[in-house]
Amino acid sequence: MNKIFRIALMMVFFVGLGSMAHSQNRFGHIDTNELLRLMPGREAAEQELERYARELEAQFVAMQTEFQTKYQNFLENQESFSPLILQARQRELGNLQERIIDFQQSAQQDLETREAQLLRPIIQQARAAIEEVAKENGYTYIFDMSMGTILYAEPSDDIMPKVKLKLGIN
Repeated sequence: MNKIFRIALMMVFFVGLGSMAHSQNRFGHIDTNELLRLMPGREAAEQELERYARELEAQFVAMQTEFQTKYQNFLENQESFSPLILQARQRELGNLQERIIDFQQSAQQDLETREAQLLRPIIQQARAAIEEVAKENGYTYIFDMSMGTILYAEPSDDIMPKVKLKLGIN
């Protein structure tokens, strides 16, 4: 009985919400991926990020080269090493391998942080323009079509031209 009451209450709520949506709300949509692609400063941020990624990759390659050289030397000379030197070289290779793994993980996190820092102002500027256009034009909801979450929707207004105008993008 309690379950039936909840279902009925939910149906009344959604029917009421649906009728309110048709009478009071104005819907719009935008493809934020397209907008961000057009944003001024995005290209410079991407170039900076690529430069930084190349620096990290160069360091990673240098570490891998050092490991390969030492490993090759170890393989070629291991039979001539005393047990003490053999153990020291194995420990050195193990430590170097751990440093490479740590560097790779830290570099990935650092690269993600750097990307967020570089793109945050651009995203904030786009978000502010979208909000301004929504308020100026009386939109209740703006859907992001790049997210692909809407399977069906009544026709809505594409606010891309208005946001581009707000941002001075041709």
